[in-house]
Amino acid sequence: MAGAVTHDPPPAAGGRQGGPLIVTEDSELLDDLLRLCAAAGATPEVHHGVPDRRGGWEGAPLVLVGDDAARRVRGSARRRGVVLVGRDQDDSGVWRRAVEIGAEHVLMLPDGEQWLVDRIADVAEGVGRPALTVGVIGGRGGAGASTLACALAVTSAREGLRTLLVDADPLGGGLDVLLGGETADGLRWPAFASSRGRVGGSALEESLPELHSLRVLSWDRGDRIAVPPQAVRSVLAAARRRGGTVVVDLPRRIDDGVAEVLSQLDVGVLVVPAELRAVAAAGRVASAVGMVLRDLRVAVRGPYPPGLDDREVARLLGLPLVGEVPVEPQLLRPDGGTAPPGAAPRGPLARFCKEFWERALVEAGAA
Repeated sequence: MAGAVTHDPPPAAGGRQGGPLIVTEDSELLDDLLRLCAAAGATPEVHHGVPDRRGGWEGAPLVLVGDDAARRVRGSARRRGVVLVGRDQDDSGVWRRAVEIGAEHVLMLPDGEQWLVDRIADVAEGVGRPALTVGVIGGRGGAGASTLACALAVTSAREGLRTLLVDADPLGGGLDVLLGGETADGLRWPAFASSRGRVGGSALEESLPELHSLRVLSWDRGDRIAVPPQAVRSVLAAARRRGGTVVVDLPRRIDDGVAEVLSQLDVGVLVVPAELRAVAAAGRVASAVGMVLRDLRVAVRGPYPPGLDDREVARLLGLPLVGEVPVEPQLLRPDGGTAPPGAAPRGPLARFCKEFWERALVEAGAA
């Protein structure tokens, strides 16, 4: 088989890549592929054979070759991201033709439409490393999970990372309120309740309120207190595709929607006050969360009674210790202050969060 292996095509400027290259003379197949590109938000380039212009074949982020055109691209430079698309499920020769053109995938329509839409959309969005996604959950009520979640998000944004803060607790009062943005323009969870399939990452980000240099997905003041698991899955997957960090404030109850969130977390942080009753309650939360989330760690809040410290709390729970969550003096004021948690760069809470991100990003290989 002739042809040399080429490097992966570089992304276009601005973090987005160009649309896919379609090679086919089959008008019906072309109509279907154009429809799928439109559904994925991508504008393709269409040719009957290998493009004449320099880099037209090698530079495309994705190449969709109609089975009718396989013979016309045979001998072209070998590259990744080639998909051979056909319709005849019973044609065993399609696999031979795929090998001849170096295709990575063979796709039959209409069965593979959703996979192809997702793949085209990944190309259109210039998907790279997924976001490091951290969930924060209280070991008992009032443990300070929402405060820590906000502080982690504020710190991440201040460090220059694309950051999304997700409020997964409809009974928590709203993280937009905690950030002082309850009247900010943008969509809240109920607007995504009917989402199915794929949600565009860029569209999601642009639709949400922007507060303190981060995006926030919270609840409105309406009566809805749940979003279908399919919608939760679609929204969180879109958020992760945008890269950077995603911080999720979790409720202590585990329903189908929360289970969807847990399944997409990289790390969970269980916030536990240093009290024996809180440790006992946190043990039950950890047991439930641990059924879905493998990497669960504990952050401890003082003050400590005699014989108890952060290491002992971690030992009792059998979880790795993140550290002691420090007190933010301004949050002790009766009005809670006007700045969000972690807003003071040199404050103890911000320093704690910065150290957490430094460790987590190194562990995730994203430093």
